Amino acid sequence: MLQLNYQDTYLECGTDEAGRGCLAGPVTAAAVILPKNFKNELLNDSKKLTPQKRQDLEVVIKEEAISYGVSHVFMEDIDTMNILNASILAMHKAIAKLKTRPELILVDGNKFKPFQSIPHHCIVKGDSKFLSIAAASVLAKTARDAYMREIDKDYPMYAWSKNKGYPTQAHRDAIQKYGISQYHRKSFKLLPQQLEIKL
Repeated sequence: MLQLNYQDTYLECGTDEAGRGCLAGPVTAAAVILPKNFKNELLNDSKKLTPQKRQDLEVVIKEEAISYGVSHVFMEDIDTMNILNASILAMHKAIAKLKTRPELILVDGNKFKPFQSIPHHCIVKGDSKFLSIAAASVLAKTARDAYMREIDKDYPMYAWSKNKGYPTQAHRDAIQKYGISQYHRKSFKLLPQQLEIKL
């Protein structure tokens, strides 16, 4: 059972990202502030949920949250600043979209940079411990998946509607066959050494 709050004194937001390990597409983050009486038996780390459950929870979270924000950081920035910094930037941008200013930020993972003057706590596997981080993980994942389905229409050969840009064998085979698209992260190792492509 996930906990609602890390503490009871300050207004908390949870933040998490999706798409960090992908070869294509943005890294997407969300930030969510849940009300004090929020309860949901289904809500968990988005990786443990079916796509349908994530879609259902997205509606509930958006309806019941005090505030939420979602933000993408795109390939060019990922290639320039590296994926860790891009992930943190996406979280900062998502927090900045919150209509209510949080007094404490709960971050999934072990790395973060201070956002304005708001204190933060990094929590490893936080998306399976705290509801606000789990809610952020769901919104980040559903927003990113929707984006990948959209760009899949222009580049169906990479099967992004299925693999969402992750390094599946089919995705790597398509890169080998068709080369890369404008949505691929050029700083990532897109193919194993023996299958290098010319950029």
